[in-house]
Amino acid sequence: MKAARFVMRSAGSLSAASVVPREVELFSRYSPSPLSMKQLLDFGTENACERTSFAFLRQELPVRLANILKEIDILPDRLVNTSSVQLVKSWYIQSLMDLVEFHEKSPEDQKALSDFTDTLIKVRNRHYNVVPTMAQGIIEYKDGCTVDPVTNQNLQYFLDRFYMNRISTRMLMNQHIYSVTQRQATQLTLEALIQAVMWQPWSKCSKMLCDQYYLTSPELKLTQVNGKFPGQPIHIVYVPSHLHHMLFELFKNAMRATVEHQENWPSLTPIEVIVVLGKEDLTIKISDRGGGVPLRIIDRLFSYTYSTAPTPVMDNSRNAPLAGFGYGLPISRLYAKYFQGDLNLYSMSGYGTDAVIYLKALSSESVEKLPVFNKSAFKHYQMSIEADDWCIPSKEPKNLAKGKVAL
Repeated sequence: MKAARFVMRSAGSLSAASVVPREVELFSRYSPSPLSMKQLLDFGTENACERTSFAFLRQELPVRLANILKEIDILPDRLVNTSSVQLVKSWYIQSLMDLVEFHEKSPEDQKALSDFTDTLIKVRNRHYNVVPTMAQGIIEYKDGCTVDPVTNQNLQYFLDRFYMNRISTRMLMNQHIYSVTQRQATQLTLEALIQAVMWQPWSKCSKMLCDQYYLTSPELKLTQVNGKFPGQPIHIVYVPSHLHHMLFELFKNAMRATVEHQENWPSLTPIEVIVVLGKEDLTIKISDRGGGVPLRIIDRLFSYTYSTAPTPVMDNSRNAPLAGFGYGLPISRLYAKYFQGDLNLYSMSGYGTDAVIYLKALSSESVEKLPVFNKSAFKHYQMSIEADDWCIPSKEPKNLAKGKVAL
């Protein structure tokens, strides 16, 4: 079976079914406008917040959707033509067209404001299964051909940008919906949040899952260090669902590794969580003694095409499976990077793993990290991996007695 290549698709090669509306071409000419956490919070405090948000989102959301639609259209034909990717693409085009309907409406029209909020809820619900559906498309694509290293690298590049785009559009829609319907603040006490991730039933907490599967689970040991305001509790302005996702994924992994590695130990060692607030960053380190992983595995853990779980089967229910698609850690890292943070793993094979989340401490510095479709992004898909300029060691030692002597 021939290996698939990440070939660029010219406009002339697009089939009739792939032709996109002119609105996509129009809005893709604009670059997204990143917002800071402070600006997002201001939408909920200004008197004209709903009208201001309406005026901004009716332009910004189509721009973000159009940018990523253009990027989908330069993927390999085999991938774009899978039923799953076609479904995702149809959702995005329909959502863009729904939002364009509000371009000629006045922000002073109360019915238009109400209809816009209803439309955002409809779009959000329509995109509910975007992540697993796109992941299913990747599986369909890989099942039909052999994916070479260049294609795999470009798939990683695309999926990082595609999922980051989705995180950003969902963030804008949720902020508008919540500010209009609930008017609730997003400032959280981090200690309370970590405890909530572990114990509240609605968060599908990792401890409950670990208890159900293994009939036991390690305890958490939480330490706080406020280096910015010593002696005071640590507070952070951050998106609750994003932090829940990251912590749940890391706690789940740490607990599973601990239970499996220590199954014959008299008792389970606790998972240590250290939260430190500095002048610029808030850092969360989650340490386990779950045996760690080899160095060669670390990078694979952040690959969308690598998973230790069995390949899942998609159905039409809203309970889409998460395990098996291989995006638990990659998506968690994107949540951290979305507001200029990061997520890294440091492992000692035979001992354990440290997972470290970095977040910006100041809301004014927490600015969206957004993909934009431009010439640089277009050229990225044309890049190929050149021959390595480092020697590749052989698995078996050379027989030096048979070697030739250079004269």
